[in-house]
Amino acid sequence: MLHLQKVRFKAARRARRVRKNVSGTAERPRLSVHRTLAHLYAQVIDDVAGRTLVSACTTEKEFKAKTAYGGNNKAAIAIGQLIAERAKAKGIAKVVFDRGGFPYHGRVKAVAEAARKSGLSF
Repeated sequence: MLHLQKVRFKAARRARRVRKNVSGTAERPRLSVHRTLAHLYAQVIDDVAGRTLVSACTTEKEFKAKTAYGGNNKAAIAIGQLIAERAKAKGIAKVVFDRGGFPYHGRVKAVAEAARKSGLSF
């Protein structure tokens, strides 16, 4: 139990450190990525207005129809493509990337690279 609390504390500290330097505006919103063991969540957020502009996650019905499991790199690539498509449909081309305290590798990196290939620039 103590170990889990320590891990959560360190993750929260890393997330605060990242958010100190990354903020989304209307012209360049923030692409925030959150991961759990079984799922991935991505949001495009305007921090000035305090609104989520676009979101995509592995728990959505349309995503579950395409992919059975949401906690692997295949799902991360699909989420990256989906969030980029939805952002472009809303007229968003440039974002700032917020890894949310997670290391930039594995699924977080796969989301970022798929979003870049699909047309988002950051």
